[in-house]
Formats: sequence, structure tokens, C-alpha cells
Amino acid sequence: PQDGPPAGDAPHPGGRDGAALAFRITAGGRALGTVLVGREGVARMPEAVASLIEDFVRRLGLAVGAARAYTRQATISRILQRGLLPSKVAEIPGVTSALVYEPSDDGVVGGDFYDIFPCPGDRWCFVLGDVQGSGPEAAVVTGLARPWLRLLSREGFGVGEVLDRLNRLLLDDAMEAAEAAALMVAAAGGQQLHDGTQSRFLSLLYGEVVPLPGGGVRCTVASAGHPLPLLLRPDGSVRPAAEPQVLLGVVEDVAYESQVFDLAPGDSLLCVTDGVTERRSGPLMFDDGDGLAQVLAGCAGLPAEATAERIRRAVHEFAEQPPDDDVALLVLHAG
Repeated sequence: PQDGPPAGDAPHPGGRDGAALAFRITAGGRALGTVLVGREGVARMPEAVASLIEDFVRRLGLAVGAARAYTRQATISRILQRGLLPSKVAEIPGVTSALVYEPSDDGVVGGDFYDIFPCPGDRWCFVLGDVQGSGPEAAVVTGLARPWLRLLSREGFGVGEVLDRLNRLLLDDAMEAAEAAALMVAAAGGQQLHDGTQSRFLSLLYGEVVPLPGGGVRCTVASAGHPLPLLLRPDGSVRPAAEPQVLLGVVEDVAYESQVFDLAPGDSLLCVTDGVTERRSGPLMFDDGDGLAQVLAGCAGLPAEATAERIRRAVHEFAEQPPDDDVALLVLHAG
């Protein structure tokens, strides 16, 4: 106040003596603010108090920096996820499809991907895949695998041949470019990567359907290290619709084989990723004792949407904690 005592004079009546400390909060070399702590009736702050406040402010800056890095990485992941997954899937004549895709809530782009698209020759192709790992590295491989699959499918290669060629592409020098691109993306998001020389492999369920004149469709499928698709008949019987084969991007000299079957009216085909089959509750997994097949058997007579929702609900109810992996499943139901 203007009528206060001149500088250097003793405190005016009613004033209080004390001491104060000010510590600047910094994160990533940038000042965020200041913590000011004062105490009446002392000439100086005790050293123990000063050390405690200083440590608190340092930890606060680290926490804010980590939160900002996490937010930046989560934003990049969401953008990558939107760009890598199709905005909509194709409709297959004579078949209704239902898709569930729930990425894990860890702020990092996952490795699961899906697609349904038309091909020449009155064919429709469907894909459900899972790239090893997560984050920018997995995103780059997904960004390569999906267009490669579409290109190979539309060139007229059979189901097994598509996997043969995709396997070779994953093993050749193109993956070096994928790793380099992943490093660039990670640098933008501040995420530390593993050794860029490690292999990138994926599990994949790939198939094509062709409508039949009398109703239903003919399916040709192949599974490369992926949970096997399950075929549900109207009487409630369930059986695997493919044979297990090695992951893509692991072995060079391998010839993938496909299985052919008819999806008659009333039949359903369930395809899932390991986020469903390996969902954990303590030491148990969801698919222990053919748990997935048992749930699917109870879906006989249901349309695709109702089947997908019942499977999704069963996966979530299997354990109290939310899933720690991406959950993806596709149901094809012949009308």
C-alpha cells in the first residue's frame, strides 16, 4: 500500500515475519509453473522441509512429462488405428456379417486388424489378423499387410497362394523399410522401440466366399498360426473349419493349404483373434476345455449380430478385470 512503511524498515504493526521457498516445475526442459511454500514465525525453512519440497516438485515435473508423452502417444495411436482399419466392410450377398473390434485401453495401437472386400469373379474375401507386438512397429506391418492382401486377392491368386506370397513379402527386404518407418513414427511419439532388427510376424485367418445358386456360400479358408474358425450348424454342433499352420513371416519354405466347405442357410462361421481365446481369469483362459465352442453352440439359430454380442459378453464376463489385449471377432451367417 502507498501508506506502508518504506523499504528496509521494520514490519508495520499487524505484519508477520516468516520464510518462503519457491521451486520451479519443469518438464522436458519447459517451465510449467512454480510451487511456493511459506511458513510464519521462522527465519528460514528447515533443510529437511526444503529437500522434501524439492523432491516433490521434481516428481511432479516427471509425472506431468510422462502424462504429456502418454497423451501424445495415445493420440498418434488413435490416428494410426483409424487409418489402418477400413471405414466400412463390404456386404456379402446371401450372408450377414457382424464385427466386434475393441482395442485394449492402453493408449498404444494394437496389432489386430480385419477386412472384408469384394474381388473379381463374384468373390468376397475376409481377413482377421494379429501382428506380433503393438505400437508403431505393429502399425507399420498392418499398414503393409492389408493392401498386400487386397492386391494379391484381386490378382486372382487362390487362398493358399495368397498366404504363400504374403509370407515371402514379410520375409524379404521390404520389412527393413517397415522397421525404418516404425522408428520414424515412434520418434514422433516419443516411444522407445525394441531392437529394429527383430522379425515381424503375424497370425492370419484369410478366406473367400462365393455365393451358391441354391443359397448359402462356398467358403475357402486358411489359418496361419491363428485361432481356428469355428463352424456352427443349426443343430448346435460346432467344429473347426480349418487346419493349424505356421505363422506368417517365420519360415520361408512353406506352402499354405486351404480348406473348402459350404456355409448352408442357417450356418454361422466364427472367426476370432487370440484376445478372445487367451482371455485370462487367474490361471484359466477363456478357450480352455473348448470354452469358445461351448459358448458358440448356445448361439444356434441366432443371427450374426446376436451371436457376436453373446460371444463378446461372454469374453467380458469371464474375468472381473477388463481385457488386456485387443478383442476382435467376425461372424458370418448364411441366410
